[in-house]
Amino acid sequence: MPDKQVTISGVFPHLAVKAEHVPARTETGIGALMPWAEKLWFVTYVAHKKGSGAGTGLFSVDDDLSIRKHPESVVGTYANRMIHAPTNQLVIGPHLIDVYGNVQTVQDLVDIRITATTKHLFDPDNMVYMLGMEGELYELNVNTQEATFITDLTKELSMVQNGEQYYAQPHFKAAFCGHDKLIVANNTRDDADYTGTIDHGRLAEWDGKDWTVIDTAQYNEVMGRTSIGKAIFATGADNASAILQVFDGNSWMKYRLPRGTQTQDHTVTTEWPRIREVESERWMMNIAGMFYELPAMQYAGRVWGVRPVCTHLRIIPDFCSWNGLLVLAGDQTTPINDKNAYVGQPQANLWFGKTDDLWNFGKPKGWGGPWHRTTVNAGTPSDPFLMTGFEHKCVHFFHDSNRPVTFSIEVDALGDGEFRLLTEVEVSSSGYRAHCFDEGFSAHWIRFIASHDCTATAQIAYT
Repeated sequence: MPDKQVTISGVFPHLAVKAEHVPARTETGIGALMPWAEKLWFVTYVAHKKGSGAGTGLFSVDDDLSIRKHPESVVGTYANRMIHAPTNQLVIGPHLIDVYGNVQTVQDLVDIRITATTKHLFDPDNMVYMLGMEGELYELNVNTQEATFITDLTKELSMVQNGEQYYAQPHFKAAFCGHDKLIVANNTRDDADYTGTIDHGRLAEWDGKDWTVIDTAQYNEVMGRTSIGKAIFATGADNASAILQVFDGNSWMKYRLPRGTQTQDHTVTTEWPRIREVESERWMMNIAGMFYELPAMQYAGRVWGVRPVCTHLRIIPDFCSWNGLLVLAGDQTTPINDKNAYVGQPQANLWFGKTDDLWNFGKPKGWGGPWHRTTVNAGTPSDPFLMTGFEHKCVHFFHDSNRPVTFSIEVDALGDGEFRLLTEVEVSSSGYRAHCFDEGFSAHWIRFIASHDCTATAQIAYT
């Protein structure tokens, strides 16, 4: 390579993208990556739709690692990408790119903070859905570039609106179409959500007629595929833990995962944990500061091979494989109108490495569980919580009952949903007790059952 192309720990400084200082310093996250038309394409996102972010937009990287800002580039908040196979076009941001690298821009969508693109329920050969961060749902004709507004999801999903007693910014993050339904995710979360005053988060589905809310926790990602396995995956979090929801074609199943960090819990700091294919038919899942292996296939309707890879503190808005490399998008410096006066010019860059390098990022460790001051019914099993792939394990129990409560600990050693009793832990009235597992003990999933109705906490520390 030419001498000017210096690389430091997988980062090439000359590939950094920067926003100008005026009229307002903003954010320059790299929102979406896609190998296409002999190049690596990416779009950036700024903090707000207008008034800042000059210098950002649509970029491409060539095989020799030269970078180019495309003449069709526009400033906006974009984190969407999808290949529309019937017309051989990449949809990324408000742009349509053909297999020869020709770019068209849908002007009607430039000022929409586009966070997801997915196939259309009724006319997939010509149309796609485009989801905006504020809950705007559009359908786009990829042949004519005509964008048609469908609905405002903040109203469809009964979210609190500006001017009412409790307001939280809508922050729709993802959408996916499968099993004859459109699924959307909104990750709104602040202190009022934590305390239970309101519930702004949404995981919801639409059959083309009616909307159904699946869950009111914070959700960041919805992803699936149409071969090997046909499940739809959705990831999010609530007070208790990170969440993995799985739709197997019949119903949604809720699994729970540990958090690797709580620096990414708030609405605006959850930028943008994704599920992506990184090697041939091999998926990685980024959620709550941890990477996991996620099998695309299911057996007997169950997901059993989830495995933690590493703990990290990176903001990774997107990632993909390109030219045999794993590429992670970044968001490195975010002053946003100098709300943090100790960072400077907005900028972001890419990281290049191999998938196996992720195992060197940081040993898997975290915390969480199925219950966090949760109303628990006697004899009802908790959601399964991931146990495999962590070293030291200790669970903390406490409750508010005025009588002793026995907690049964059950484990699923095969990962197929069959749980067996491991042990029982009795906790005195309104008491607390910890249970440490034997060194080396593990199972795919663990769950708990209380002997009496109570408000209970069961949180596991993995160290």
